[in-house]
Amino acid sequence: MTDLDATDRRILTVLQAEGRVTNAELSERINLSPSACHRRVQRLEEEGYISGYVALLDARKMGRPTTVFVEITLQGQADEVLDAFEREIARIPDILECHLMAGSADYLLKVMAQDTEDFARIHRQYLSRLPGVAQMQSSFALRTVLKTTALSV
Repeated sequence: MTDLDATDRRILTVLQAEGRVTNAELSERINLSPSACHRRVQRLEEEGYISGYVALLDARKMGRPTTVFVEITLQGQADEVLDAFEREIARIPDILECHLMAGSADYLLKVMAQDTEDFARIHRQYLSRLPGVAQMQSSFALRTVLKTTALSV
C-alpha cells in the first residue's frame, strides 16, 4: 500500500463507492486528465489493488433477507480434514463467506436464507453433511447495523 499516492487513493475511494463511474466522470472528480486517470486505473487493476467489479444485490429484493452466521468446529486440524471441508463448502450456493478462524471455532460462515425454514433446509441438505464437523452453532442476525464493502483508503 506504500506505493499508492494521494491520487491513487482518491481513485480507489471513488471506485469503491461508485464502481460504474465513467472514466470521464472519475477524472473530473479527482482533477486528472482522462488519459492519465485511465492509465492509473489500469495500473491499479494490474497491480491487484482492484481485484474486480461487481453489482451488489439487495438481499431482501432477491428473497434472501435472513442472515445467519454459523460457527463450525472440526474434529481435527489435519490438512486433509481442512481441505475436504473447504472443498465441500465451496459447493454450497447459499454461503456468501467462509473464514478460517483463530479462536473457539475453526470456521465462520455467512449464510443468506429466505427465512428460518429455508435455513433449516440449507442445514439439512448441506451443513449437516459437511465432512469432519464436530460442532456447529448458528446465530441469526436480527438487524444489520453496518454493512460496507469499502476498505479504508
